[in-house]
Amino acid sequence: MNAVLVDTGVVFAYLSFHDQDHHWAKEQFAALRGPFLTCEAVLTETTYLVQQRGGDLDSLWLFLRRGVLQLGFDLATEFESVAVLMRRYADVPMDLADACLVRMSELHRNCRIITTDSDFKIYRRFGRQVIPLICPV
Repeated sequence: MNAVLVDTGVVFAYLSFHDQDHHWAKEQFAALRGPFLTCEAVLTETTYLVQQRGGDLDSLWLFLRRGVLQLGFDLATEFESVAVLMRRYADVPMDLADACLVRMSELHRNCRIITTDSDFKIYRRFGRQVIPLICPV
């Protein structure tokens, strides 16, 4: 499976016409093949940003309803690994959504993370391995 793991910034950019990466995010969702996987922490951050800054929240629910964006992580079974990552990157600091996506990249080895967050260039999966990214130039 060549999963694409989706971070908050990309979803928000897609939903918000005024975001600087809006057109890039739309192009990525149109060009890439899924599955597009994410986690509840990303959805939480995204809904918060849309409520604070504006955007089309109905499109998020439509993405989920149509299966374009799928929840592919169970924090209840992965919280120990997530906690280790958050401790390791406490100086960045790493938030819950980022930790979940890094852990997801360990579970889905043949994946890429699509993100607008430069912190993913710092994070490593399995301790030392660079995470394959799709990010704006």
